[in-house]
Amino acid sequence: MGSSSSSYAPKTIYLDVDGKVQKVVFSQHCSPCDIKELLCSSSNIPRNTAIMMVDPEGALVSIDPTMPTNSPNSLYKVVPLSTPQLGEKEDMFQNVLSQVAEQFSRAFRINELKTEVTNRIAMLEKRVELEGLKVVEIEKCKNELKKLRDEMTSRGGGRVNCPCKYNFSDDGKKVTPRRDVPSYPKYTLSQETIEALKKPTFDVWHWEHNEMLSCLEYMYHDLGLVKEFNMNPITLKRWLLAVQENYRNNPFHNFRHCFCVSQMMYGMIHLCNLQEKLTLTDMGILMTAAVCHDLDHPGYNNTYQINARTELAVRYNDISPLENHHCAVAFQILSLPECNIFANVDPEAFKQIRKAIIALILATDMARHGEILEAFKQKVDNFDFTNEEHVTCLKMLLIKCCDISNEVRPTEVAEPWVDCLLEEYFMQSDREKSEGLPVAPFMDRDKVTKPTAQIGFIKFVLIPMFETVMKLFPQIEELMVQPLRDSRDHYEELKQIDDAMTEGSSFMITFRTDLKKCE
Repeated sequence: MGSSSSSYAPKTIYLDVDGKVQKVVFSQHCSPCDIKELLCSSSNIPRNTAIMMVDPEGALVSIDPTMPTNSPNSLYKVVPLSTPQLGEKEDMFQNVLSQVAEQFSRAFRINELKTEVTNRIAMLEKRVELEGLKVVEIEKCKNELKKLRDEMTSRGGGRVNCPCKYNFSDDGKKVTPRRDVPSYPKYTLSQETIEALKKPTFDVWHWEHNEMLSCLEYMYHDLGLVKEFNMNPITLKRWLLAVQENYRNNPFHNFRHCFCVSQMMYGMIHLCNLQEKLTLTDMGILMTAAVCHDLDHPGYNNTYQINARTELAVRYNDISPLENHHCAVAFQILSLPECNIFANVDPEAFKQIRKAIIALILATDMARHGEILEAFKQKVDNFDFTNEEHVTCLKMLLIKCCDISNEVRPTEVAEPWVDCLLEEYFMQSDREKSEGLPVAPFMDRDKVTKPTAQIGFIKFVLIPMFETVMKLFPQIEELMVQPLRDSRDHYEELKQIDDAMTEGSSFMITFRTDLKKCE
């Protein structure tokens, strides 16, 4: 886990003292007076001597904790100033007396200050009272609007029972990222964590949201995306915060899943040496699509959206309603100037980036799985990294791999995700039953078990897809394909145990029934 960075790190400068290099170390929280005393001691100059410090070009360097650091090849020099003349000392004494007199004058005006403060408090109280009345009126209007909307919904008879956190009728006002400097703590990642981030074995469960945000921020810097797209680092922070705030607290499709997919994408970029094969623009498209791919997921899949005729299904004509919604929310966030990480990209280049990100997010619809995998199979034997169509097909398959890659991870990391997914499935199937909608067997709590849910998915979806990618990148076999085979064997063993227990229970029931007949 990353350790929190400290604001107490010491600062180091190097001095030229009689032709020798003198290293000086001090805390960034020292006062300028303390630093001056330290510089005097280091330069063999009597304490309390007035000094100045210059760089090799003779320019003055401010003596305070914010002074720029230097190196042994660019030494600062401490120079004592001449002793002030008597007249100067008298002026200084007069200045001190003037300041003391001013302080006494302020002290005697305390009654005037009290009156002024009282008046200001009275004005503020009146303002708060007025603002409070405005808030009451606003709330009253909101309630009236809600009643009107409910009345219109009931009259229309339409089913809008899967509300989205982000509603397009609100003109984007649901997306309200912070405009001040983001305040999540900055974590300094250890070298161990940095190396672990590059591997599929990374344990995503040990990290708080703030730490995951810092890891995502690190990935963008490490891949060179901040420099490539000339991103403002503060804008990157604001964008990541806005993204996090627009993931719901679903059992499965939540911000941790977003981080999980993004970390796997970052890992595959390193494992497959994609930095040597794709452009930095491609890297930015892959990472940004991974971060945004499930924005504002409501926890109910496309089948439910279409069968329930929800607002999203109607809006997108039953064509990948969720994935289209994820894209729309992603670019609504990017449309905010304070969150636009691509603000400094040429408009024509941004059009291509937007088009590519949309294509990747839409590719995560499992209804298109067979189509996308078959298209890649036709290209993989003669794959050409200079062919734009080939590269687009590869990027679509990469985000699909990352999106459903949990079983690639170690069992102790992967298995909790199965529990989360089943919980979300059961919530949906319970709702479908209550609304009289069709229920998929693999989502029905009365029919599915963890082994039966996973075996078919691993055997017929995951392994064939990753083995196809392995043809282009053989290095993924050990770290990604073999764990999938092990996971398949693990769940098949669990199924055999479940079947044996079920058979044993059936035998005991039959035995007891026969025994009663004999009696």
